[in-house]
Amino acid sequence: MKIKSFMTMTMAAVAFVFGMSSCSSSDDEPEVAVAAQVAGSYSGNEVIMVMGEESSNETKTYVLAKSSDTSVDMTIPEMGMGGHMTIPALAVKNVPLTKSGNTITGKLDKFEGVVTNVSGDEKIYTISNLALVFSDKTVAVTFSLKYGNMPMSMETTFTGTK
Repeated sequence: MKIKSFMTMTMAAVAFVFGMSSCSSSDDEPEVAVAAQVAGSYSGNEVIMVMGEESSNETKTYVLAKSSDTSVDMTIPEMGMGGHMTIPALAVKNVPLTKSGNTITGKLDKFEGVVTNVSGDEKIYTISNLALVFSDKTVAVTFSLKYGNMPMSMETTFTGTK
């Protein structure tokens, strides 16, 4: 009788241990990658300052595309006065993102690229001090742009919504 009672208690203890340890719930949804959370088109106001003077203040659309789970590619829309005075759309690749609470930020010290202008000439451009701040469906973007042989940089601020 003692052995039967001991075996019953042992089986009950084993069942209790296995019952209390469980796998993660299948109802838990995986968190969406930060890049997927912010990817999309953002329309809003872009202000460009050159040598402390406002050069442009227009409604523009910036596009952000997921390049990895933790980085995005950003397309800056064309800017300028048309024709030969136009800077074509510029790509900024692999902007790393981080998340803290409900805010996602991106920062890139420097990106260099080459773009073809309306005349068919290749122009080098440098984006520096790029900062992105996402909150809900809003983005704030700041950066400096050096295009071609321009002696001065263009300080750009954009705020838009998805």
